[in-house]
Amino acid sequence: MTDDAATRAAEVLKEHRESIDRLDAILVYTLGERFKHTKAVGKLKATHDLPPSDPEREAVQIARLENLARRADLDPEFAKKFLNFIIAEVIQHHKQQQS
Repeated sequence: MTDDAATRAAEVLKEHRESIDRLDAILVYTLGERFKHTKAVGKLKATHDLPPSDPEREAVQIARLENLARRADLDPEFAKKFLNFIIAEVIQHHKQQQS
């Protein structure tokens, strides 16, 4: 690879990494905002003695996210695993709020 090509490749790599860093920040802040709402839902459920989990809603949300993933050219199975991880974390928080 020539010096010019190597320099250009390094510049492109740097640009991609900067974009990835920005997107990672967006993901973290978005998850933070999401968990603020799920915490409020957990408090509401605890106050009204509702179950910490809603399997019917969870199934609908997973199907919705899989569809969004397909449209975003993202592996739907990955999206499903990601949402299942988040749902499990939310349910854990809801259970703690009911204690």
